[in-house]
Amino acid sequence: MEDIYKSEFDFNQSCVIPYRISNGSVELLLITSIKKQKWIFPKGFIEFNLSAFESAKKEAYEEAGVIGENETVELGSFELKKKNRSSHIKIFSMEVTKELKDYPEKNLRKRKWFTVKDALENIDNSDIKNFVHKLEVKVKPANHSPAQ
Repeated sequence: MEDIYKSEFDFNQSCVIPYRISNGSVELLLITSIKKQKWIFPKGFIEFNLSAFESAKKEAYEEAGVIGENETVELGSFELKKKNRSSHIKIFSMEVTKELKDYPEKNLRKRKWFTVKDALENIDNSDIKNFVHKLEVKVKPANHSPAQ
């Protein structure tokens, strides 16, 4: 007999890897998760009236207080299984153009810029680490003019 009370849900989420070029090197912006205070990238559920990237950009604003370029690269996607749910997560890159002093989750999270090496040491999820490597290859600091 099938267990009709089994709680298995599938969610669609999007995640953004905010980055900037500083002194010829790629830097990544990480934020802390609310409950466990782990370093993560902004992520959330894809809202019904927004595209996956628009939802990711909204999360970057709400959770990290950053705004970025509209041109983006979808780096890929992966499945994340937690307890009784599964999430399909699309990963995007976003070059940060503005860092805000005030934003909705300012008092709930910390934010910090990391070198790619330091970001990789602070991120737990191996799938996310693979996307960081992918982004590092796609972003060419030597061909990038530094922000003024």
